[in-house]
Amino acid sequence: MMFGSLVFRQLFDATSSTYTYLLGDPVSRSAVIIDTVFEQHLRDRALVDELGLQLVATLETHCHADHVTGAWLMQQATGCRIGISGRYRPVVDGADLLLEHGDRVEFGGRSLEVRATPGHTAGCLTFVLDDLGMVFTGDALLIRGAGRCDFQEGDARLLFRSITQQIFSLPDDCLLFPAHDYSGRTMSSVGDEKAHNPRIGGHADERDFVVFMENLRLPHPKQIDIAVPGNMCSGRPVDAAAPPPAWGPVRQTYAGTLEVEPDWVAENLSSVHVLDVRPLEETQESLGRVPGSQLIPLPELNVRVSEVPRDKPVITVCHSGTRSALACAILRGAGLGRYANMRGGMLAWSLMGLPAENPSPSPAL
Repeated sequence: MMFGSLVFRQLFDATSSTYTYLLGDPVSRSAVIIDTVFEQHLRDRALVDELGLQLVATLETHCHADHVTGAWLMQQATGCRIGISGRYRPVVDGADLLLEHGDRVEFGGRSLEVRATPGHTAGCLTFVLDDLGMVFTGDALLIRGAGRCDFQEGDARLLFRSITQQIFSLPDDCLLFPAHDYSGRTMSSVGDEKAHNPRIGGHADERDFVVFMENLRLPHPKQIDIAVPGNMCSGRPVDAAAPPPAWGPVRQTYAGTLEVEPDWVAENLSSVHVLDVRPLEETQESLGRVPGSQLIPLPELNVRVSEVPRDKPVITVCHSGTRSALACAILRGAGLGRYANMRGGMLAWSLMGLPAENPSPSPAL
């Protein structure tokens, strides 16, 4: 999705109803990501890679109470900086970009202006795109709502001033993107919220807003006891010093498929099991097949999956990597824990000049 000279993606975590935003400069390919979710790291990292972006920063609108950030994981993967309000200094561990009101976060030829919007929490930030066309409000201002003010140094009076002075001062046609929505709404505009937000829009004054917010009587956030401590260390797991178990350099695509590179498969043939899911006649064509691979055509795999050995990681293969991606889903459904698709299939294998065998070579004339 392109918004003028901007690469833009809106992502969603269904468990916490959190929106994550990826913004990139299409010329330099520099990018930032706002409000990542720990469990969605592989998805987000795959999207950054597939779009050919270089992440310069992962930004937090505030210290969340409903999910753990994926900031530390993204920093480990890309070397990007972690940005959060300087109000959290020195409480938050791992953040190396402490932001203050008026700062700018640059990514290539684009930038985000930092506006302090405390009230939901003391450290809430709002990020405004350089052309005033987009604003990322975190939990300060939601679509037809506003962030609760009953924990983490919340203050309804302060939030009223933050919203009216720092967000409602933007152009009416500025598109508004919150950190959460619980009703399937994806975006709004400053003008829409000024006119229709039932908590602070229309003719509501500070007294109206404060009384409304102080009488919400919302339940305690379910994840607060996990989320807040986790976010105080930028999402760094307690056992982060121990490398996660891995049998190979597996990456997840944005579509959710686990993949490995053909050259890694070639170098590790003795320690993996290659499963070719093409019909026999296709394996006898010019591309041949990976030496020692097992052949089970995709239409037969569901009923023959018990024939696939489980003592080694299974690498699925086809012509281009499309059918073999579906084979991975079948293996997962059958309970296999170690599997991956070979990226690019036999086409990529051949282009790399890797050795192939053809079990039924054409007879010499």
